[in-house]
Amino acid sequence: MTGNAVVFDDISKRFGGLTALDRINLQIRRGEMFGLIGPDGAGKTTAIRLACGLLRPDGGTIRMGDRDPVKDHAVITGMVGYLSQRFSLYGDLSIDENIAFQAEIHGVRRYGAERDRLLALTQLTAFRTRRADRLSGGMKQKLALACTLIHRPEVLLLDEPTTGVDPVSRREFWKLLSEFLAEGLTIVMATPYLDEAERCGRVALLHEGRVMALDEPSRLQAALPGTLIEVEGSGTRPPVDTLAAIAGVEDVQLFGDRAHVRLRPREDDGVQYLTGALQRAAVPARSIRAIPPSLEDVFIHLVSRAAAGTAAPAQPDR
Repeated sequence: MTGNAVVFDDISKRFGGLTALDRINLQIRRGEMFGLIGPDGAGKTTAIRLACGLLRPDGGTIRMGDRDPVKDHAVITGMVGYLSQRFSLYGDLSIDENIAFQAEIHGVRRYGAERDRLLALTQLTAFRTRRADRLSGGMKQKLALACTLIHRPEVLLLDEPTTGVDPVSRREFWKLLSEFLAEGLTIVMATPYLDEAERCGRVALLHEGRVMALDEPSRLQAALPGTLIEVEGSGTRPPVDTLAAIAGVEDVQLFGDRAHVRLRPREDDGVQYLTGALQRAAVPARSIRAIPPSLEDVFIHLVSRAAAGTAAPAQPDR
């Protein structure tokens, strides 16, 4: 599939004196998995609700295919599957009855074959007569996904779907998304989990309603300037203050019992340089090694630059 499934053109949205989105531009391609990444308050949920026509933008235009999500909302409802943070399952209805209810809402008459296919994919067939309020958290999430897809939407909008789900269920949920992606479904996911973002084809990193960067995760990681080195202290806490004072250190971030140290670009070996500097400061370290940057490292770097007023413009859409 070619072309764009969703386009945000200079979109702004305000709630009273709060600007939730500030002139953002996105082009989400058909058949891709696109991540809206950022902490609470970044604007992710607002962007998802604008895309499915539940909110009206204060500035700019949105297109879902060739449709306006607000003006053509009745059509958009059939094109889009929307899984909110709190999808409303009916606890006193069985799995089959919940799916049947959603099918009827969307006017789907002959849904039996699709229901059976979705239940098989989500491994819920054996539990189809069980009431929803007796399902585990992971099973509820898979049922919610099946309900969302029963009308065969073109675009799936997911608003933090794995929040509060255990690691095994998260892994199973992502496996399902990969299977639906292979079938040509366009998936737009809002998530605060940066490890999940690395599974997306492209991501937009949002902070305070603005797009700080937009690209493939691997390209964003490769673009982080300098060398990233992980230091594990010999005590309970890495020597953050000592590391920050070393010449050539651009940034130090604490990750539990380890510190990520970003050195400015240099010609010599960064690990050897940092090891020598710590030895001269008489500060022991259990482990010092170069590591590839994660999206979390990239995000922290961009937020720090924004706070310092030196942020570069967002990466161009590719």
